Amino acid sequence: MLLKKQMVNTVYVGYDPKEHTAYEILKFSLERIATKAVRVIPLRRDILTKIGIYTRKHNTIGTQDYDEIDGKPFSTQFSFSRFLIPALNMYEGLALYMDSDMYIRADINELFEMCRNNYYPLWCVKHKYEPEKGIKMDGKEQHPYPRKNWSSLIMFNCGHEVNQKLTPQEVNTKSGRWLHTFQWLPDKEADIGTIPEEWNWLDNHSSTDIDAKNVHFTTGGPWFKDWGSKRDKDTQYAIEWSNDARWLQMQGILDANKDYMI
Repeated sequence: MLLKKQMVNTVYVGYDPKEHTAYEILKFSLERIATKAVRVIPLRRDILTKIGIYTRKHNTIGTQDYDEIDGKPFSTQFSFSRFLIPALNMYEGLALYMDSDMYIRADINELFEMCRNNYYPLWCVKHKYEPEKGIKMDGKEQHPYPRKNWSSLIMFNCGHEVNQKLTPQEVNTKSGRWLHTFQWLPDKEADIGTIPEEWNWLDNHSSTDIDAKNVHFTTGGPWFKDWGSKRDKDTQYAIEWSNDARWLQMQGILDANKDYMI
């Protein structure tokens, strides 16, 4: 059974003030390439907390945040809020979640058309990716876990009966591992729709033979002063990102004094 078409495709993007530049460029690339209207909504923790839908608490030691539910470190303000999307979308239609450290190179409406089969509660790229434990570019702790990066891009079938279980109460009380490994779903990988890797192409990991439709700067990104690309393909995509950054600087949207050139 196919989902009925909706008027405007909605993309929720994880938002963290320290990655504001990355968010603005992702939003710009989504809107610039889309052949029909797309709505881009930032998942701002301060707003979600103010309206009462996000109540999860954390403690901060130095520059590292630790979740009060399971005591584990997490790296961004949107680590858990992405799972509120079915509720935020009124448990209706399709809605896409994207990490902010991504850069779109194709019409995102193509991905919505690809995910019309009502059987699946969600779709993602099923990466076989296990980074070593360590420190990320932003100084936050890196912890490996099953299905790593699966939750960095999720197409939610918000009206699916299984996703009715993903209530704000569950999002605010379940462990990070429970959320990021999709434990509210039946524990069968076949019940998760598969998105081709070109839609969540990981720098320094995904094959350079793949022409990325969505680049994921998992090693940091051009907005970090000390970041450097590891491969020629990574550099190519970083230059494209930098060109968009320069355009937004000329429009007064980004700080004109920052140097994003690769």
